[in-house]
Amino acid sequence: MSESRIEKRCIEKKMKMTEQRRVIARVLSGSSDHPDVEEVYSRASEIDSRISIATVYRTVRLWEESGILDRHDFGDGRSRYEEVTDEHHDHLINLKSGAVIEFQNSAIEDLQEKIARKHGMKLVGHKLELYGVPIDNLDEK
Repeated sequence: MSESRIEKRCIEKKMKMTEQRRVIARVLSGSSDHPDVEEVYSRASEIDSRISIATVYRTVRLWEESGILDRHDFGDGRSRYEEVTDEHHDHLINLKSGAVIEFQNSAIEDLQEKIARKHGMKLVGHKLELYGVPIDNLDEK
């Protein structure tokens, strides 16, 4: 099996890569959602039953501190994780289902830059999280 993106980043950073860490890396790199530690543990333990939840917690914390993972709190009381990438994106969170939609919008990015400049600042980073509920009826628009 080829190395996941997270495995490659860990190797570049000279981190020790045990077989359990490799499984956790593959689970996270293969995730299309933003799993919490319990979800990562569940998926990883299906691949290798010897993986403990403590190992997942330690590994996720190490990778977060090393800049390999981003931690998010989308208001549901759980820390969720995703791989750090070079491509910036924002998040739209469905408060009913918990689904997280990643999106990019150049108009929003431009507006944020303008706001920062207006206040004498150069924007060096940001996180945008939008929270919503589905529109069940077109009349509610």
